[in-house]
Amino acid sequence: MNSPRIILLAHGSSDKRWCETFEQLAAPTLASVDNARVAYMELAEPSMDTVIKEGVAEGTTEFTIIPLFLAAGRHLRKDVPAMIEELEKAHGATIQLAPPIGENPLLGQAIRDVVMLQLEQTPA
Repeated sequence: MNSPRIILLAHGSSDKRWCETFEQLAAPTLASVDNARVAYMELAEPSMDTVIKEGVAEGTTEFTIIPLFLAAGRHLRKDVPAMIEELEKAHGATIQLAPPIGENPLLGQAIRDVVMLQLEQTPA
């Protein structure tokens, strides 16, 4: 059995610089996790539909979406699950939605590390 394709899901923006920030954040994961991709919920490409369509064409039928969101608001509680239901029907895929990364305590530790680094670099 093949492992699921991991989709790092960001909200999306029409501002290319915004998307580049998420692509830079995703780069270490994309380099380390086979079959991982970035997708955007709206306003940018590749969309979830595009990534899932490509995956199915390559023989992948199972996907896990890791939301690059700090918390589960309306998008993750309603919009994304509705999109997943449509995508499963349209492409014959199985799609699991993981909790947003903001719920993982490791992110809190990473934020602490960034703050500590900033404090070290700030002149007294």
